[in-house]
This record gives sequence, C-alpha cells and structure tokens, in this order.
Amino acid sequence: MFFKKKAPKPPPERHWIADWAFNIVLLVWFTSTVAQPFVVPTASMETTIMTGDHLIVDKIPYSPPGAITKYFLPYQEVRRGDVVVFRYPLNINMPYVKRVIGIPGDKIQFVEKKLILNGKPAEEPYAQFTGPNLDPYAANFPTVSPSYVYPRGAEMLRDNVKDGVLNVPEGFYLCMGDNRENSDDSRYWGLVPRENIMGKPLIIWWSFEASTEHLAGYSVDQVINLIKNFIPKTRWKRTFQFIKAYPLGY
Repeated sequence: MFFKKKAPKPPPERHWIADWAFNIVLLVWFTSTVAQPFVVPTASMETTIMTGDHLIVDKIPYSPPGAITKYFLPYQEVRRGDVVVFRYPLNINMPYVKRVIGIPGDKIQFVEKKLILNGKPAEEPYAQFTGPNLDPYAANFPTVSPSYVYPRGAEMLRDNVKDGVLNVPEGFYLCMGDNRENSDDSRYWGLVPRENIMGKPLIIWWSFEASTEHLAGYSVDQVINLIKNFIPKTRWKRTFQFIKAYPLGY
C-alpha cells in the first residue's frame, strides 16, 4: 500500500496591519535611538546652519554606552566646538541646535566679541556678526550687566561667575549660536545640562528657503507654497552637506 505524501502547508499570510505595525515600531526605535530628522526654524546658527535646513541628527555619540555596545559603537564625550541638538532647558519639548563653547571646568569670557577661553584668545571662524549692534552684554559676556536675562540665566550669573569670568560647572555646557547677534542662547537662559544633549547634526538632507512661519506647521498655505517653490527655493548646493565640528581650544 502506498501513502500519498501530504503537501506542506503554505505559511500563513502576514496581515498588512502586522506589517505596518512592525514598520512603525522599527521607525520609532530608529528615530529614538539612532537618528532623527530635524528642521531648523530660526537663523541663530547661520551661516553654518540656515533657516530651512533639514538635518539628520545622529543620536548615538552622546548616548550612555551599553555594556556590550561600548566596544563597537562610536560613543564620545561632548567636546568644545561640537554642534549639538539638545532639549531647551526652559521647555524640554523643544529641540534647539547650538555650538558648544564651554565644557565642564572651562573659564569663559568675551571681550569685544572675542572669546577668551581659559585665559587665552580663541579663534572662532564660524562666528557671524551680521545683525544690528550687538548687545553690550553679549559682546562682553559675562562682564557687562545684562539688560535682560531669564531667571535661569540670572542664577548662572549669580552662582558661576567670579571676577568677570564664567566657570562652567560639572555636568553643564555653555552653548551659543554662531550668529551671535541673533541668537537666544546660554548667555540668556543659562547652561545646558548634560542629560539634555540628544545628539549631533550629521548631514543636511534638504534645504528649503522659507521663513520661520512657513516652517512652523503644515497648513494648506504652507503645503501650496512648498509645491509651488520646491525647485526654485531648494538650496541645492546645501543638499547632503555634512555638519562639521570645529576643534575649539584643542
């Protein structure tokens, strides 16, 4: 007697909902731990980073090293001259992008717009002064009394300034915009805690010439403006440019 061999059962079909759920989970994991898109809505970092630059932010370098991953992932300490994305200390739901000027232990002073780092003049080729007359406090930080600062900035001046020099405490960083005359930064709202620093901008994947208002949402007018001006207002020369740190003080 011969027995007919049963054909193997076909694998069950995966439902499209399961496929989408897997993709969404993977995307959430990737953007929360590896890289994340980010659009720059203000001019505080020009001309290093322009209003309308769309960035990919690398979140690995400043992450806490794992027991195993520390041997093969490129973790690093936050360094002077790094461009970083961090949670704004006054509203942690808002990501900011600035340059690290002072790290723990540094002594910082500006004299007529010139950075004095640990007692020595430091070159800042990325710094721009393109706005109106610079606030005397910003140009001579922290020696000159400010016309205004946020309460958190006032605490920094009270607790961390001695003899006209800012002493950056452990666990905090002084972060400033490259566009010094148009940057709301650590000079006004205080130092950035280490745990707020999320990652570093890696590359400009697209740059679109637009005002801050046109980057603040996705209204019908904004979508129409994008469609009409995609080609003429895309900054093609900035596309796929890498964001580079500057070895400040090294």
